[in-house]
Amino acid sequence: MIGDLHCHTTLSDGSLGIEEVILQAKRMNLDYLAITDHDTLSSSNRAHILGERYGVNIIPAVELSAWDKTRNMKVHILCYAPQKPDRLEGLCLKSCSIRTECAKDMINKVMERYPIPQDAVRMYTKGSKSIFKQHIMRALCNYGYATELYGEINNKLFAYPNGECLVQREYPDVNFVLDLIHSSKGVAVLAHPHLFDNLELMDELIEKGKLDGIEVYHYSADSAQQAELLKKCAEHDLIATGGSDFHGLYNSEVTYIGSRFTDDANMHKLLDKIAENKQKSKKHSAEAQQNQ
Repeated sequence: MIGDLHCHTTLSDGSLGIEEVILQAKRMNLDYLAITDHDTLSSSNRAHILGERYGVNIIPAVELSAWDKTRNMKVHILCYAPQKPDRLEGLCLKSCSIRTECAKDMINKVMERYPIPQDAVRMYTKGSKSIFKQHIMRALCNYGYATELYGEINNKLFAYPNGECLVQREYPDVNFVLDLIHSSKGVAVLAHPHLFDNLELMDELIEKGKLDGIEVYHYSADSAQQAELLKKCAEHDLIATGGSDFHGLYNSEVTYIGSRFTDDANMHKLLDKIAENKQKSKKHSAEAQQNQ
């Protein structure tokens, strides 16, 4: 039993729709798939229906944007199977609003340098809950100012932290995000800790007991780094997850659905944790009804 627990669709910054992603998971003989679009759970209902149709078990999920205020760095948290997803709605709306406002400022900066029409970017954002840098780069490619999504022009405009057109604002505090995930009875996993250099934060969150797992198998970590993360999971009884972080056309690295995955043992640990959260949620709901 294996699962790709990290992929994106056109609801955020992926280029394939929900059905296409699930069909590809089926072709790759995956047992489980989690669609983790940025700051939205909008895929959940449709993904569940399509998963049943094509024989792929779908785990409702979302990749939440957060901020490490101590180190002034961004961080992503993967949330799996929240039993009370409505508790995450306000957070998702806020983060999507922050990203869209940043994107609008970036588009204005880009248009000062490249005379593209106002709607050139938006034509690529249909269905997405936000506007992403990849959408802007695709518009620049379409109008002949770049020949690739990732390359010299992308680095000049959007490279972190000094890209000429890069605009960033703080997302909600990571501790608040984790508390909200657990309030929603979801499973909280630190996404790709090496991608944003979140290793110090990771140790801090482990000490606080705020993480249920770490994304070990991700293209941003080499084999030695993965071994260290795996050791950390074993020491603290955390779930070691893996996923492709698939974005289709918008991939920054060569990665495809099923290229990295969560193994049988850790899939069982995740499913056990989800079942435990489900029982707790039912118990709390029953107690609340009795007290009314």
